Amino acid sequence: MKREFALDQIKNQEEPFDMIIVGGGATGLGTAVDAASRGHRVLLMEQADFAAGTSSRSTKLVHGGVRYLKQGNISLVLEALRERGLMYRNAPHLVHNMAFIIPSYKWWEGPFYGVGMKVYDSLAGKLGLSPSKVLSKEEVVEAIPTVETEHLTGGVSYHDGQFDDSRLAVNLAQTAVECGACMVNYMKCVGLIKEKDEVRGVIARDEESGETHEIRGRAVINATGVFVDDLRMQDDKEAKEIIAVSQGIHIVLPKEFLPGKAAIMIPKTADGRVLFGVPWHDKVVVGTTDTPLKGHTMEPRALQEERDFIMEHAAKYLTKDPVPEDVLSIFAGLRPLVKSGDASNTAALSRDHTLMVSHSGLITVTGGKWTTYRKMAEDVVDQAEMVAGVDNRDCVTKHLQIHGWTQTEISEKNLSLYGSDAAAIRQLTKENSVWAEPVHPRLPYQKAEVVWHVRQEMARNLKDVLSRRTRALLLDAKASAEAAETVAGLMAKELGKDEAWVTQETEGYRAYAKGYMFME
Repeated sequence: MKREFALDQIKNQEEPFDMIIVGGGATGLGTAVDAASRGHRVLLMEQADFAAGTSSRSTKLVHGGVRYLKQGNISLVLEALRERGLMYRNAPHLVHNMAFIIPSYKWWEGPFYGVGMKVYDSLAGKLGLSPSKVLSKEEVVEAIPTVETEHLTGGVSYHDGQFDDSRLAVNLAQTAVECGACMVNYMKCVGLIKEKDEVRGVIARDEESGETHEIRGRAVINATGVFVDDLRMQDDKEAKEIIAVSQGIHIVLPKEFLPGKAAIMIPKTADGRVLFGVPWHDKVVVGTTDTPLKGHTMEPRALQEERDFIMEHAAKYLTKDPVPEDVLSIFAGLRPLVKSGDASNTAALSRDHTLMVSHSGLITVTGGKWTTYRKMAEDVVDQAEMVAGVDNRDCVTKHLQIHGWTQTEISEKNLSLYGSDAAAIRQLTKENSVWAEPVHPRLPYQKAEVVWHVRQEMARNLKDVLSRRTRALLLDAKASAEAAETVAGLMAKELGKDEAWVTQETEGYRAYAKGYMFME
């Protein structure tokens, strides 16, 4: 996956693309895979990096949504459970079966949640992961040794999926390229091309060179997440906002806070959301909140009340109370929820995806979640085929293996996420022994991975590598800042950059990483 090759395709365009996708998060990437795998000519452009926004800041779960079951939204749960099963099959190197424990602190909670989880199991059908079970107090403590035991009566275990979101995003981009799509990051849509009041392409600016391109397309798909209203208003100044922005934050703690293999799920907190503590890359991700916001940004930050909420609830359900010094990283993500009446309580808004077509033919898709990205893509490509006036072709992504697919066990923890690419990265360490060294003593990554990210995964700067190609920023923000100069040096050699670039990138990244430190 080479950015230079994508730019060459754009500059030498002779025929319009069948579909131009604006936005490189989960929805846009899935749409590119779906459309390209059907044989359509596809361009995807992303103003920053793939999954730079919401899609790299999730709770790292592939799940049906237990809370939606309680709300009675059976259709959403059914769809999500089916998609969970397909993700587990199509990307086994990234999506894993994980046990979740719901502890009970009142006598009636165990039987109540037990019945609910049996319904959850039955809805999953043949795509289920493992059956749920009602647990005794002793079994709960055995699974989660650090669970708060005062008033604990027992619990329920059930199974859902756990994954690495931005690694899946990169693999989807690679899959799309393998299917023939043109994929480019750091390319911003700054305008729409219209002919007879119909959208016929985009004006795009290369954020690296500053060069502007007029790119023709038979259909333009707006998959920009919390930014969809911005593009909709470029299309139609009278368009009304449809997005209610909700912020969710997470903290990352050392593994000692949840030393077992099981996750903990608290079904109801003070703000009405589910709270998770999830083992992830030998750390623990705790979240999330649901805070309505008036605006949107590429770099959201946790509010003080959100920090207090997460720390308070983590202390409530774990025997060891986390203190600010324990937090390795704190990150925030924005959810694009579709407005329906009063949007002041975003926890109550639907997580269903929404698809709409403007009078000029601009297609907008928004809402949804990572788990249902494939179904969202299928729906939007079905619609885009009609708008573009191209042949209607069957969707093939239900059984399409994502780049990296393998069922071979990979012994090195840091390489297992690369799946079938692990062998090539391992070969790099043999070609240059220096590349076998870690980038930092507290991070599980080798220098060879950085070389791979630049050569094969379109990484362009330190944020791309330390936040998304690796998860260093989320696993230990301070260590990632300390590793910045080493990583920048490796990248500079691959990108043909000088020492001034290394210094600028290092200083910029260290300032950026401070926003992810609980104690700056």
